[in-house]
Amino acid sequence: MADLFGLDSLLAQLMMALGLAMVAGNGLAMWKHHRGETPDRVEGSYHPGRARFLLAVGAIISIWGLAGLIS
Repeated sequence: MADLFGLDSLLAQLMMALGLAMVAGNGLAMWKHHRGETPDRVEGSYHPGRARFLLAVGAIISIWGLAGLIS
């Protein structure tokens, strides 16, 4: 059944997309903070450790998804 709908490939694609979205989002947050820009009407502070951690987790997830597509 999984081969009929290609669910293995779909799961790997979703994992890679989620990981790349995490990398892009946290990378953009780090870049904007480095430039001194802040979002409008948002309270709170920038947490560089959290951004780096989530960027690394996103990279691991995207590599895992890519490995699932290749194999």
